[in-house]
Amino acid sequence: MSGVNTALKEIAASELNAIINKIAAAGVVGAGGGGFPTAFKLKTKTPIRTVIINGAECEPLLKVDQELMARYPEELLATLATLVQATGAETGVITLKEKYREAHAVLAGEIRNYPGLRLHLLPDVYPMGDEHLLTYNVTGQTIPPGGLPLQAGAVVLNVETLYNIHHALAGRPVTHKYVTVTGAVRQPVTARLPVGTPVRELLNLAGGPIENEYLLIAGGPCMGKVTSFNAPVTKTTKGIIVLPLDHPLADRYRRDLNRELKIALKACCQCMQCSDFCPRHLLGHPLEPHRVMRAVTCGLADITLPQALLCSECGLCDFYACPFSLSPRQVNRKIKAELQQKGFRPGPWQATTPSPFREGRQVPTKRLIDRLGLKEYAARPVTFIEDSITVNRVHLPLRQGAGVAPRPVVRVGDRVEKGSLLARIDDDTLGSGLHASISGTIITLNSEIIIEGGGD
Repeated sequence: MSGVNTALKEIAASELNAIINKIAAAGVVGAGGGGFPTAFKLKTKTPIRTVIINGAECEPLLKVDQELMARYPEELLATLATLVQATGAETGVITLKEKYREAHAVLAGEIRNYPGLRLHLLPDVYPMGDEHLLTYNVTGQTIPPGGLPLQAGAVVLNVETLYNIHHALAGRPVTHKYVTVTGAVRQPVTARLPVGTPVRELLNLAGGPIENEYLLIAGGPCMGKVTSFNAPVTKTTKGIIVLPLDHPLADRYRRDLNRELKIALKACCQCMQCSDFCPRHLLGHPLEPHRVMRAVTCGLADITLPQALLCSECGLCDFYACPFSLSPRQVNRKIKAELQQKGFRPGPWQATTPSPFREGRQVPTKRLIDRLGLKEYAARPVTFIEDSITVNRVHLPLRQGAGVAPRPVVRVGDRVEKGSLLARIDDDTLGSGLHASISGTIITLNSEIIIEGGGD
């Protein structure tokens, strides 16, 4: 047992509030999704029975969490043990897919030192990283529709989030991000680089695109969003995928929603396959995408429309299930945005029972990769780059996760050092602070902070 465990044991003896304060001060947010501030997940009066670490990395092509589990097993397990002890949880569980053999081997060898922790192997199906599916797989309990893992006695944290907590407990804020750059590039890489690094720098690390015309997707191929050459890496950026413009998936990402609705009006035959394969529907949630499509395309003020709020936007309905390649997900996304803008709050949904057909309708990741036309990219090796990447300018959006934007505590012209606080969140306000990812001078301060200088 190294000094990592010794240092963390001392922290574990302190109260949970002290740990939460360290996590909040470091600006830790969910590193693989919506960026929910981690301190708020732990700041609860609801008893926590299970701390679940999400190592499913369910989106095809991404390699961040697999690498971290294989390279830093002791740091991850020691930090998880600290959280379990501090929260009073019964157990801590690291989940990962069976196919992550290297990560499984090193974690299995180390976890013997932690009797309160265990590994949980997951089937290679998509989207197993969804916290509703993950919590049910680990605990056997369903989270009520529209609910949170806490309602099943669990807290779910991403692997990279756990690694950031490890640094936070040592007083080091979030300044860097691990990102996989893959697809139509010369050498796919997973690299550690300063938050705020422009996407163009990541493309250079990967040897540049191999196509003259391409589309950039931030995130995974199923749940990602189109991004630009100059967009910055944020605390939640997990991947950058480069696709040739003539790739079928690139075409899907460029479709116009209004055009989709017109096509759906003519083509949707109510075959129900979108509902049959919907992971949340198979958990028993009252979400039936085919009914939502019927209501929208026929112009009905249907009582089914609030179902859209239950959609996880995993994309199986349009990327896999629909025989006409329609997009119930995009329709749900639009409905969700409109309902949320109007302040609509649905009443609580009843607890659910998973469908008896659930096991047989899970989608193997390999089959999804084939359907998406990504087999060529999935087969390519990905180089891991841990060394410091030199970046001379970073663009740091103030808001990099759920909640409000933090309040700047610096001014244009100030000299800052890497790790210094740039913007803070008031106590008990949902949001996360922001820290300098390189040393340098602040040259712009508005909705983002631009630092130029250091070459960190």
